Amino acid sequence: MSQIQEMISLFRHELELCNLKPQETLAVLTEGGERSEFADAFIAAAEEIGATAFRIDVAKATEGGLENAGQTSLAADRRAIEKLKEANIVIDLMFLLFSKEQIEITDSGTRMLLVMEPFDVLKRLVPSEDQRSRVEAGERRLEKAKEMRIISEAGTDVTYRLGKFPVLTEYGYTDKPGRWDHWPSGFLATSAFEDGVNGVVVIDKGDIIAQPFMEYMQDPITLIIKDGYIKSIEGPGDSAKRISDYIASFNDPDAYAISHIGWGLNELARWDYLDKAEPEIRGWGMDARSFYGNVLFSTGPNVELGGTNNTPCHLDIPLKGCTLWLDDELIVERGVVIPKDMQVSGVGAQGI
Repeated sequence: MSQIQEMISLFRHELELCNLKPQETLAVLTEGGERSEFADAFIAAAEEIGATAFRIDVAKATEGGLENAGQTSLAADRRAIEKLKEANIVIDLMFLLFSKEQIEITDSGTRMLLVMEPFDVLKRLVPSEDQRSRVEAGERRLEKAKEMRIISEAGTDVTYRLGKFPVLTEYGYTDKPGRWDHWPSGFLATSAFEDGVNGVVVIDKGDIIAQPFMEYMQDPITLIIKDGYIKSIEGPGDSAKRISDYIASFNDPDAYAISHIGWGLNELARWDYLDKAEPEIRGWGMDARSFYGNVLFSTGPNVELGGTNNTPCHLDIPLKGCTLWLDDELIVERGVVIPKDMQVSGVGAQGI
């Protein structure tokens, strides 16, 4: 089987998980002519199912993506937005995350799937109904929780006051009207009240800055957080200054806000993927974000969950080996998932 045929077959499986029907319409969104191989394969897969499929390629007018979250070239193309809203499902190959355009499209009832990782990562992290079940088991708990507390041996001790924002679930496919998801993934998250995060977060040596640097940290960084905002960034090496300079470069007070928080449940994800992959095929860091038993800490915008902070400065920082409680229930203990309905048979401590 050629890689193109393999890609079409895998994408068809993904679209079947997304419940694409023959009478439905699929749109593939790209930017500046990029990622044509993926676009063609998704269209071919949709046509095999019997659906109508087409591609919309918008001119590249802004540097969006991970380093400018929410800033997209689609904003200038009203006709394209309206056409995407007519589709049953949009495959986002240009990165609309945190944008007003994404929210408008999904609010119309169109479901959306973000796909940014290289093909080898997509093959390795194929979603499943079991993964969905475990993520939704976490969702039921997180929806009811009023407080999340996270500690670690590195020195993290932070609390989040919950209850204002909904829960974001990512299990890798979208089969409900208006639902957004990201393939690959396998985690859940929410945001606290804007003034409801207090304590200390220590990004330890070996933790990953998945956004924006895609690197393991070489020395610890201590963040002091008060009333939902980072008040100081300290550390013995260069990493703290690098993070501090990056956030300061946006010249935006909201860049210091705390964003979403959650934990990973994907047993297929690998913490060592940065060591194993060549730089050009490392992708966008979904292994680290979804890693089974991680804690995903982030800063910056909260518009994805209905908030008003739309700063383009966003950091996603998966933390390994943490302990996490929801109210009085222990969810993760030193990187080990505790509730039975979130566990994977044969998977215990991180790294196994």
